[in-house]
Formats: sequence, C-alpha cells, structure tokens
Amino acid sequence: MTSPIENRIGCVFIPVSDMSRSIEWYNRILGLPRQDTTHEGLIYNLPVSGEVGIILDAHKTVTNSSQPLFFFWTADIRLTHTFLIENAVSIEQTVEDIGSVTTLTFKDPDNNLLMVCQPNS
Repeated sequence: MTSPIENRIGCVFIPVSDMSRSIEWYNRILGLPRQDTTHEGLIYNLPVSGEVGIILDAHKTVTNSSQPLFFFWTADIRLTHTFLIENAVSIEQTVEDIGSVTTLTFKDPDNNLLMVCQPNS
C-alpha cells in the first residue's frame, strides 16, 4: 500500500517556557539574527539552513525527553565544545566518538537535550 504521508520532516518543535530567553539563547548559540515571533508571541521560527525547520513553541508546558530532540552538524566538535562552555551552556555528555560520528550532548535553558555531531571520515 502506498502512503499519502511523505517520508520527509517539515519542522521540529522545541517546547520552551520563556520565549524571550529561548530566542536569545538559540540565536546566540547558532549565530542568528533575531526575527519576529508569530501566533501572539508563542511561536518563533528559527531561520535555519536546509529543508527541516526548527520552531520554538511556548503553547504547552515543557516536558523533557530522555533523548536528544535532534542534532546539529559541526565540522569541528572540539571548537564547538569550547564555544558551548564559553557561552555557559550546560554540557550533558562530553565529546564521544561512537564510530561514524563524534557527538556532544547539551541542554537548552528549558533542559531540552540537544546534540552536535561531527562526521568521522
């Protein structure tokens, strides 16, 4: 049977409790300019590269997952580690080579787990 659902992700929602704090944090960590919120200040579309979008969502109470919500790519995991420490980001799991990638897990201001991966050549 053919499914009408496309095998593509459109957007990832990140639950946040304080929109202003989260906008400032994500824009600082990703080096992005500030944009306007939508939906009466409860939605913020992070201007990211690629097809998959990231939306900060303040509609509901934050419930944290035990796994990272997704990962960002980096070309230099050590530089990324230093950058996160310099920006007072909470590191959950330090740099770890797991074979195909080297990973680093950290938390946003709402304790959402996020990850950065560097491909291993």
